Amino acid sequence: MSDDEPADRMRERSPRSTVILYLLLDADRKLITTGIVGAVFVGLVAASLVVPGAESALRATDSVDTAFQALIGATVTGVTLVLTLNQLVLSQELGAVGDQRERMDGAMTFRDDVRDLLGETPPAEPSEFLQAMVAEIDSRAAAVRDSGPLDDDLETMIEGTVSNADVVIERLEDADFGEFEVVRAALDFNYSWKIHVARRFLDGELPDETREPLAAFADALELFGPTREHFKTLYFQSELIDLSRTVLYTAVPSLVVALGVTFYVDVAIFTDSILGVNTGVLLVTGAAAVVISPFAVLLAYVLRIATVTERTLSIGPFILRETDGETDR
Repeated sequence: MSDDEPADRMRERSPRSTVILYLLLDADRKLITTGIVGAVFVGLVAASLVVPGAESALRATDSVDTAFQALIGATVTGVTLVLTLNQLVLSQELGAVGDQRERMDGAMTFRDDVRDLLGETPPAEPSEFLQAMVAEIDSRAAAVRDSGPLDDDLETMIEGTVSNADVVIERLEDADFGEFEVVRAALDFNYSWKIHVARRFLDGELPDETREPLAAFADALELFGPTREHFKTLYFQSELIDLSRTVLYTAVPSLVVALGVTFYVDVAIFTDSILGVNTGVLLVTGAAAVVISPFAVLLAYVLRIATVTERTLSIGPFILRETDGETDR
């Protein structure tokens, strides 16, 4: 029985281009937010140059007041929703003593399982914890490789595991919790496929000298799955809190600008031009770009969270593929 082995790195498994995946995952969220705001500004200025009579329509109608009044309501509503989301995230940290004791027992049981796996107390820092687990998987993969002659498919998987683990361990060395790099490195360790291959061979005929280290290797992989999901969940909670804080920071200047334009700006008095664009148009479009900044922040963060969630929909030896057979999670 033979299967097509997917690539280990998520970038190689994704059908999206490298540039798109970089923008969705790796780029700084502040840079993405700035890009969205800039794109809105440039798009509106370009539209004013392309649409016939755009400048006259801006002066002759009350579209500016109407638009900014709507943006004020949208900003207040959006901030309220984000605050509600923040409260939902924080509510998971609150509870009766019995709930907290249950959480503590679960955490300690998990750490005991990892201690049994590693043969020592696991590190407390998330990146070092993941690094220790991947290093243990690497060691057990090497034990399988050294156990004797292997089937070609099994040997390919084991060699790929050793190579993949070395890269992930190196990337985790300088990573800190709260930074996306910790989760990003974990996403590039394709444990699901490795469990599938290991279990498939364990269900078949194997010499004892290979079966025992392969079973130990599979056990380590199966513990890596919930470890990755646990730290992914913690990162999401941290990211959502950071999102709420940033939206609140941008909401105040957004409201000030929107209210200022609504109360004080008369586009008709702006008659000068800069590079062929009316100054009134530049003022209104610049203000509109600033006002949508809270939504740009929300979009920038949600794009990354949604992308990571999409790539980690399953846990365990499940390989989710697109209908064209080109993509797996």
